Amino acid sequence: MHVEVNDNSNVTDRLLEIERILLEVQRRIPDIEGVAIVTKDGLPIASLLHSDSDEDQISAMTAASLSLSERVVIELKRGIMEQVIITGSNGLIVIRNAGEYAVLVAIVNIKAKLGLVLFDMRRAAERLSKLI
Repeated sequence: MHVEVNDNSNVTDRLLEIERILLEVQRRIPDIEGVAIVTKDGLPIASLLHSDSDEDQISAMTAASLSLSERVVIELKRGIMEQVIITGSNGLIVIRNAGEYAVLVAIVNIKAKLGLVLFDMRRAAERLSKLI
């Protein structure tokens, strides 16, 4: 007789590791005001955002921005979309592919060293892509 056990510990372990990576990114770069990993469909996976931020809204807007950016890259034959940088007068939003199913999004202070932000996000996205 075979008994299947519902073991959620693997999911919990993965989620804890994802959250640890997000925390590490935010600690390494204090100019990152919020960071999240979301599905390409716009569903939140994990985030470290200000309490007044709406995780669902940020996830949905990220997916919409990603979809449009991917289409532009394809139509203009620029290869595979890697990242999107949206610049506003008060800061930046950086969206980076994190594997086939997810993206890493950061809300960044306008004074941030962009090269450092992009470097750490690329490294984190590579690690996250193995977990998702």
